Amino acid sequence: MANDSIDNLARLLAETVPQGLRSVRDDLEKNFRSVLQSGLTKLDLVTRDEFAVQEAVLARTREKLDALEQRLADLGPKEPAKKAAKKKAAQKAAKKAAPKKKVSKNKTG
Repeated sequence: MANDSIDNLARLLAETVPQGLRSVRDDLEKNFRSVLQSGLTKLDLVTRDEFAVQEAVLARTREKLDALEQRLADLGPKEPAKKAAKKKAAQKAAKKAAPKKKVSKNKTG
C-alpha cells in the first residue's frame, strides 16, 4: 500500500476522534500511521505491478501446460490402445487354441 494511502487513512482515523481528544490528534495520527504501516508490513503484500507480472507468468505457464497436455493426449492413447488390443486378441486366440482338459470319472471299487 502506498505511503500516501496510509497517510490518508491515518488522517481519516484521526478525524474520527471525539472532540475532547482533538488536542492529541497529531499524536494519534502518527500512532495510527505507525500501526497501519506495521500491520501492512506483517501481511507481506505485493504491489499491483508485481501481481500483474506473476499473473502473466501464470497465464503463460497455464498455456504451456495445456499445450503439453494436448500433445500428450494426441500421442498417448494411440500406441497403448493398439498394444492393449493386440494383447487381448493374443490372449483370446491362446485361450481358443489351448486344449480343454477332460475330467474323467473313474469309479474304482
